[in-house]
Amino acid sequence: MLGSFLLVPFFLLVHPPLGQVLRDTLIPAYPHGARLSEVMLLIIAIVGTTVAPWQLFFQQSYVIDKRITPRFVRYQRVDLLIGIVVVIVGGIAIMAGAAAAFAGRPEFGNFADTGAVATGIAKYYGRLPATLFAIALIDACLIGATAVSLSTAYAIGDVFTLRHSLHRKPAEAIGFYAIYFALIVLAAALVLIPRAPLGLLTNAVQTLAGVLLPSASVFLLLLCNDKAVLGPWANSRRVNLFTSLVVGVLVILSVILTASVIFPDIGEHAIIAILLAGAATVLLAGAVMLLRRGREVATQPLDQAQRDSWRMPPLAQLAPVKLSLRYRFWMGVLRGYLIVASAMAVYKAVQMAFGHA
Repeated sequence: MLGSFLLVPFFLLVHPPLGQVLRDTLIPAYPHGARLSEVMLLIIAIVGTTVAPWQLFFQQSYVIDKRITPRFVRYQRVDLLIGIVVVIVGGIAIMAGAAAAFAGRPEFGNFADTGAVATGIAKYYGRLPATLFAIALIDACLIGATAVSLSTAYAIGDVFTLRHSLHRKPAEAIGFYAIYFALIVLAAALVLIPRAPLGLLTNAVQTLAGVLLPSASVFLLLLCNDKAVLGPWANSRRVNLFTSLVVGVLVILSVILTASVIFPDIGEHAIIAILLAGAATVLLAGAVMLLRRGREVATQPLDQAQRDSWRMPPLAQLAPVKLSLRYRFWMGVLRGYLIVASAMAVYKAVQMAFGHA
């Protein structure tokens, strides 16, 4: 949060053209002379770093760890909206400020890492904006390293039924704290490797996160529709429709990335055809969902007191999930998508790494 606030004076000191920033924010354009596969890799990386899969599970684990009950859900939603706005403002400030700082200069289009970006900003605009930029990114790095490592420690604790909570003392949850500490040390060691292509590595990891996001969203969507688990807090029709549209958009982006890697000379007409076909498929699936949900018998809505007092039953009391043949088929399709899209993302990242070497 602090980092995003520091980026506002950085933006003002670099002073990119505000009109162009607003136009390009609302009307995206294809960069002139850029390779389509690299552009798609960057787009999916931006999605992956903004809505990363680990965030979905971190939110759930952290809410439980902080003993937050359902009656505070409304406050959580307000907190989430504030965070979204702050992060979007910070992201726009970074991209617009960096683009304006290096436009027409040798550094433009030759991104190495954030340290080089800060050095370039100091070269052309002075120490103050460069320092603000560096502090903002250090703040983001600390939050990222802490939250991602904690999310992973939570997940491993869940899988192996270890005691995993920040409310426990280290002696009471040795495995949880050991995993947490080891992940932070591993990340620090990776950053300290001499001449490591940190910028390329960051883009590759975030691209992979963007590719994995649809699968994580699908499983989360299934969980959020399980009334045995969430009861009155199960998803509404509008939330399901919105989530399905988001998953559809992410899959379309991955399909374009895969196509651009397999066919490097793919043209704009083919891309538009993929976009239109994907949009038509997503809209058709949404219409089918609305029709199917519309036929369901409406249940008696619960009052707010019942919603606030809801508690999920213990796992031992929940019946095993029985997947129909249709669900099993689509789970197989999802696995196939993950294998192909992940392979293409890794292949493109390695190709770019050797190209930059």
